[in-house]
Amino acid sequence: MDEIRILQLGNEDWRKSYRLPQGIIFEYCPILLDEPRKPYDIVFLDKTPSQEELELLQEAVTAYTLFVTGKVDIHGKMRELYDCKMGRRIHEADIQAFLLQEIKYFFPKPYGEKFDHGNVAIAQGFSGFVKWKGNYSVTLRGDFGKELQQAVYWRNNIPIYRGQVLDFWLEYRKSAEIEVSLVITKFAVGSISEILQRWEFDERELDDVVYIDGGSADGRIFVSLHARGEGELQVIALHDRHSRGGHGYFLPGGERYATSEREEIFCYFDPGDRKPPLNIYFSGYKTKQGFEGYRIMKGMGAPFLLVSEPRLQGGSFYMGSKEYERLMVNVIKKHIEELGFGPDQVIMAGLSMGTYGALYYGCDIGPHAILLGKPLISIGNVAANEKYLRPGGFPTSLDVLLYLCGSTEGEAVEQLNRRFWGKFDPSDWSRTKFIVSYMIEDDYDFGAYKTLISHLRSEGVQVYGKGLHGRHNDNTRGIVGWFTDQYERVLQEDFERRIKKN
Repeated sequence: MDEIRILQLGNEDWRKSYRLPQGIIFEYCPILLDEPRKPYDIVFLDKTPSQEELELLQEAVTAYTLFVTGKVDIHGKMRELYDCKMGRRIHEADIQAFLLQEIKYFFPKPYGEKFDHGNVAIAQGFSGFVKWKGNYSVTLRGDFGKELQQAVYWRNNIPIYRGQVLDFWLEYRKSAEIEVSLVITKFAVGSISEILQRWEFDERELDDVVYIDGGSADGRIFVSLHARGEGELQVIALHDRHSRGGHGYFLPGGERYATSEREEIFCYFDPGDRKPPLNIYFSGYKTKQGFEGYRIMKGMGAPFLLVSEPRLQGGSFYMGSKEYERLMVNVIKKHIEELGFGPDQVIMAGLSMGTYGALYYGCDIGPHAILLGKPLISIGNVAANEKYLRPGGFPTSLDVLLYLCGSTEGEAVEQLNRRFWGKFDPSDWSRTKFIVSYMIEDDYDFGAYKTLISHLRSEGVQVYGKGLHGRHNDNTRGIVGWFTDQYERVLQEDFERRIKKN
């Protein structure tokens, strides 16, 4: 695991007063003289910084990683830094415990994944009905016995390292008559019989994210789901993520929301300088879970909100139940209102799968601008193209179609297409700019740009487009380059922002 970089600014070096954990790089500065080559993973202020130091700290600190002691006077410019970086107070009596117990959660590289659905195996003792639904779920129906026993398990054990903490989230549904528990077993490295530790989580605990601590030894993790009673059990997905403890999800400060059906939404809000606009960026297709677009949005200097979702394999285009979509809108509006902004002070953006989220929820917000790269709009067509135009290229599209419409037949294709246009066409786009870079021979959603233009009937709407030759994934560099240039142009011309070039 990568070492955690820590900066302590103060009049006394904490290395002389406190014990420090392993796996860190600790830098003490009585005076901060130079801008760091990259931001620190965590920063402690143990004195009130000078004006010169405050300017350097703007680049040294990322949001949610600033901790200040009682020796720091939080007024004036220091208050601005504290608020913009979502700083927190730390009491002197808590410093030693924080260093030994909490520092480990500020590791630099986040990671999360969904256990491969192809690795789900049915326990040998189960003799009931089994039905697989694409890459979405497996349903078991029958008698699971009177005692809790293994119903399914996941092949291919995953690693856990010394001192590492892993979060687990299980998506499942079941009959009321069935009781389940999640059992996690840690084996010694290189062994299939030496058990180092075992955890069992009941249904009450599974209502929230559960976690395990790697302790003092590396190992391999085996996971199984136990059940008892008679009825139906639908196993949808098991997720594991490198835990941030109580400091967020994926990134420090990352937020997690879940519906009553256990479907998740993640977002990360960085208040930047708290001046317009708020840049909302939807992640594209990601099998490695987390946020996309952090560096691009961070480089803009403005407030930004990253949005991500981990359903199916890489995402489900941000569509779901009424509860799921209502939750998504509420999450977005919460951060707009937190800043005191209006719709004309919001930009929504995304690449590929993320373009759908920007457009779909743009209907609810009515933002100043929507910036898109490689737009995907008619998702039914995207799935239909998998058979002849793009065989094996994007099978998740078929899972999306089956998941949302219950079928992969022609009527389901049209139904999924209508889901978008039924929301998009009645929306008022008269105060919105559409800035789109697209692939002319796109093999996912051919003609998406022209189709989008044909549906923009609001008076006053503005459209800027640039087409590049190739299929959907043939020139991502060119798409992102134009996308970024146009983003910076909008910030400069419409919001009088100067973009700092890294």
